[in-house]
Order: sequence, then structure tokens, then C-alpha cells
Amino acid sequence: QVQLVESGGGLVQAGDSLRLSCTASGRTFSPSFMGWFRQAPGKEREFVTLIRWAGGRTNYTDSVKGRFTISRARATNTVYLKMDSLKPEDTGVYYCAAGRLAWGDGGVDYWGKGTLVTVSS
Repeated sequence: QVQLVESGGGLVQAGDSLRLSCTASGRTFSPSFMGWFRQAPGKEREFVTLIRWAGGRTNYTDSVKGRFTISRARATNTVYLKMDSLKPEDTGVYYCAAGRLAWGDGGVDYWGKGTLVTVSS
């Protein structure tokens, strides 16, 4: 069984930076991709970014391009999300996600429990 555990959330001011981490555990963890989704209060969960586990290619939603950077450490099954120039609209619960199939061929197979990011104006 795979478990994803996030850390690094918190309360920051607009313009600040924050780094989230997510570490996967499980006997046979071999994802096709890992990524981050977020859910703002009163809104649906939305895609933020993902990284292909083998080649490292990334995708970002338009609203975070140029401000957020996803990276991975394959040796420790960890994915990171560096968030710069944070805005109040970035506030939400950030969920780590992983999928066994290529993005577009399958959905998310594993979810973390989420970590709260609050950006004050």
C-alpha cells in the first residue's frame, strides 16, 4: 500500500515563498508521475502541477507558471513544490498525488491527506 505524506504548509504573507514536500512510502512505489493539486475554500480541487517520474518533464496550470517549481528526488521518493511570489488566491489545501499510468492515460491513484497553505494580503 502506498502512502503519501505532505509537509511544509503554513501561514505566509503575500509575496513570500514556501516549499512543500511529499514523501511516498510503500513496498513497490513506481509512479509514472507525481504532482500537486489544491482546493480553495468553497471551490473544487484543481490541478496545479505534475512531474514525470522518469524523465522529469513538467506541467503547470497557467496561474502558477513562473512562480511555482516542482522537482523530485527519486532516491527518496520525494516530490517538492517551491512556491514563490505567493498570492492570497494561492490559499488552499495542497494535496500530493501520484499515478501509475502516464498522465492522460490514467488518473490519480494515490492522494495525500493535504497540507494547508494560507496567504494573507
